[in-house]
Amino acid sequence: MSDKATLIIDGQKYDFDMITGTENERCIDIQSLRDTTGCITMDPGFANTGSCYSSITYVDGAKGILRYRGYPIEEIAEKASFVEAAYLILYGELPKADQLKAFSARLKEHAPIHTNLEHHFSGFPKSAPPMAILSAMLNLISCFHPEVLEVPTTGAEFDRTASLLLSKVRTIAAFAYRMASGKPINHPNPHLTYCGNFLHMMFSDPYQEYEVSPVVDRALNLFLVLHADHEQNCSTSTVRVVGSSRANLFSSVAAGVCALWGPLHGGANAAVIKMLEDIRQSGRPASYYIDRAKDKNDPFRLMGFGHRVYKNFDPRSIILKKQVYNLLEALKLDDQLLEIALQLEEATLKDDYFISRNLYPNVDFYSGILLRAIGIPLNMYTVMFAIGRMPGWIANWKELHDHKLRISRPRQIYTGSRARTFVPMTER
Repeated sequence: MSDKATLIIDGQKYDFDMITGTENERCIDIQSLRDTTGCITMDPGFANTGSCYSSITYVDGAKGILRYRGYPIEEIAEKASFVEAAYLILYGELPKADQLKAFSARLKEHAPIHTNLEHHFSGFPKSAPPMAILSAMLNLISCFHPEVLEVPTTGAEFDRTASLLLSKVRTIAAFAYRMASGKPINHPNPHLTYCGNFLHMMFSDPYQEYEVSPVVDRALNLFLVLHADHEQNCSTSTVRVVGSSRANLFSSVAAGVCALWGPLHGGANAAVIKMLEDIRQSGRPASYYIDRAKDKNDPFRLMGFGHRVYKNFDPRSIILKKQVYNLLEALKLDDQLLEIALQLEEATLKDDYFISRNLYPNVDFYSGILLRAIGIPLNMYTVMFAIGRMPGWIANWKELHDHKLRISRPRQIYTGSRARTFVPMTER
């Protein structure tokens, strides 16, 4: 197999190196394309463009494969807690017992936020979107920790800053929820697990401590593990682009939150629940909405089906579907939305229209039902996604700096007016 790719422009041949990744992914190295040929490539959405080398996460959309640092997501989901998965993503290896103990201790240490920061929550209107609060507060935290504004990517300072972000993101999220609900905030409890502590801060009341069910703790852990990283998606790419300017880690992940906020990215799980609610309230059968989805003249879309990368089953959806069943059974919940979801899934898996287009249920299809069963309100769904994705964002920011990558600067094809002469106001 040739290790060169030949491009012919105006009869002139140009050779470019071929690069092969560890999983035999192949790409054409066009870093010298513009200098050599005077041309650039056009790839809106960057679906065919490799922006970096990365050793964090591997995705094979055709085969439905997802691996963190080489470990299959199925094994990570079954055997690892979110804290273990976060350590793996950040540092490249599964933690030993003493490493996990030290990492967990740092997470507990950094869970509280500065007292002065607490007052800022009251400045937001109760109707403020939690994602807006999360992004703002992540930037604001850096003001109280100026030493993190120039964080190295190795050593104790990085360890401290990564732990600080991973820990405080859940505290900010819980405080935002309590503020919007008009309830007093609950401070972190260092005796609880990562997920248990978050649930305590969300749901404990002054006279009724929230009892963390092991089943719920496990379900939330699994949700976070499955969202911990997913290659160069929109929000992760945003973190890298912002970080490439040498912006600090806090502003970079805050930008990631803003990118995740969009309904085509992190907001998709909430959109699934809204769709299922609309179907339930309409009283119409699932088949009616299946037909609407297939009608090219109808703007209706089945949310939670298909994926930009996966052309097979999303492996995360298979894992999450089982967990949803376990959770509903353990909590003795009879969720009508799940019944509608299953009807939609069963119908689409037998329909040639969806099969031929590889429109299989993705992770968002079941994650909304799982969060709903736990008691997470709809406007917090994307925040939960952000908590889970934080390890991936931090690891990608670190990798960007470790590789000393240049500042991101895409090109364009200009389609505006050609050179014109300025017209004075009196002559316009």
